[in-house]
Amino acid sequence: MTAPTINGTRYPQPIEDLLPAARALPLSDGESFPSRNRLMREFRIGAPKAGELLTLLKTTPAAPPADTTDPATPDPAPAPATPEPAPPVVPDPLPAPEITPPEPVEQVAPVSHPDTPAPARSVVVWPVVLLALPAFVAIWSGWVGLGGLTGFGIVHPLPGIWDSFSINSAITLPIGVETYGAYALYVWLSGRVPDRARTFAKWSALGSLAIGALGQVAYHLLEAAGVTSAPWWITTAVACLPVAVLGMGAALAHLVRTHN
Repeated sequence: MTAPTINGTRYPQPIEDLLPAARALPLSDGESFPSRNRLMREFRIGAPKAGELLTLLKTTPAAPPADTTDPATPDPAPAPATPEPAPPVVPDPLPAPEITPPEPVEQVAPVSHPDTPAPARSVVVWPVVLLALPAFVAIWSGWVGLGGLTGFGIVHPLPGIWDSFSINSAITLPIGVETYGAYALYVWLSGRVPDRARTFAKWSALGSLAIGALGQVAYHLLEAAGVTSAPWWITTAVACLPVAVLGMGAALAHLVRTHN
């Protein structure tokens, strides 16, 4: 059951009616005015109304006591003040967040740096052709001559089919050994192959170039000595070259296409 307010009614009281009762509240030592929480508790009012009442207490001076015509007649005792029930305190709603539109992004023009060097032009490779022509003549003649000293010569690869067709098998030496050496050197230095293929190309290219150099040395030494038939160990080594070139070429082609 709701308790009556200071004037006996259960309806909320105006600030002007609560102000005298608030002034009459007893204060402890050091207090000039009752606190807002005490006003809410005593009069059962909400925080906004208690704050307004406290402001009036601080800003409005107390009215002087009214004169009575008959001092012997005591004033009627006022009705006991019953605080009104305080309404539930509802927290103030939070302000909606302010949405700021995104600022336009300023387009910055690219800054040109005059000191930046121009991209370098690729180096021409046509002089390699001039370098390769004399080397091709010397290497070709050396391998063909060594092939003639080790049993390579004119053969008929298509007997019974094309009897008149013949070929000098000595040309297989410069084509196989030197072509593989150049290809393996390119694979090694390109840097665009797996590590296993690059390692194999490196050592096989160096080995192929070394064998080519030894073949040229052997031919010129035998030719200078007037030898018409190479020793057996040179013949054996030269005869194995086409097979070795075939195996290394197939292995390198396989490694180039792997991903590990």
